Parts: sequence; C-alpha cells; structure tokens
Amino acid sequence: MTPKNIIEVEVANKLKSKPEKAAAVNAVVEFEITGAGGGTWTVDCTKAGGEVKSGSSGVAKLTITISSADFVDLFEGKLGATSAFLAGKIKVKGDMGLAMKLGNIL
Repeated sequence: MTPKNIIEVEVANKLKSKPEKAAAVNAVVEFEITGAGGGTWTVDCTKAGGEVKSGSSGVAKLTITISSADFVDLFEGKLGATSAFLAGKIKVKGDMGLAMKLGNIL
C-alpha cells in the first residue's frame, strides 16, 4: 500500500460508502506525507460523502504531517495514533479535536 492509494482510494471509498463519517468530521483536513511516495492531499469532509483531492486547499482546519512509512503502518493498524503522536511521528497543526475524529475515517 502507498499513501496515495490509501487516501485516494481507501479513504475516498469509506467516505462515499459511509457519508456519516465525513459529516462527523465536518471540516477540511490536509495530510502532508513526507518521504517516498509522499505528497499533500486534501480531504474535504464538509461536502456530502467527502471529497479527496491531491494538493493543498489552503483552507484546512487541520494539517497532519507524517512520514509515508508511518502513515501506511497507521492505516494498517501496526502503529497506534496516540503512541505515534506522543513519539513525535505525527505532527498536528490546527484543531486537535478534529484529529480525534479522524480515527473513524482511517
């Protein structure tokens, strides 16, 4: 799995199949994935069913920065979000409350 596949396929499909998950977040979130296969993606949960786009929107209420390897491990359940945050593997800029809601999407 790659960050691109996780965000553009897995997360997008989850938001479309369970629009209530996007509604629960109800904000624009950006993922800045560093390292090989990384990039920036915007997940807009203010729209019905959510919307995933490559690149920055410039209006995110939350930006999460994480390495590509750690992001894949997080998605696959090999890395816990809380322990990764406490270890400095995840950096959060913006509304921390939104970060807690993202667990249902990832």
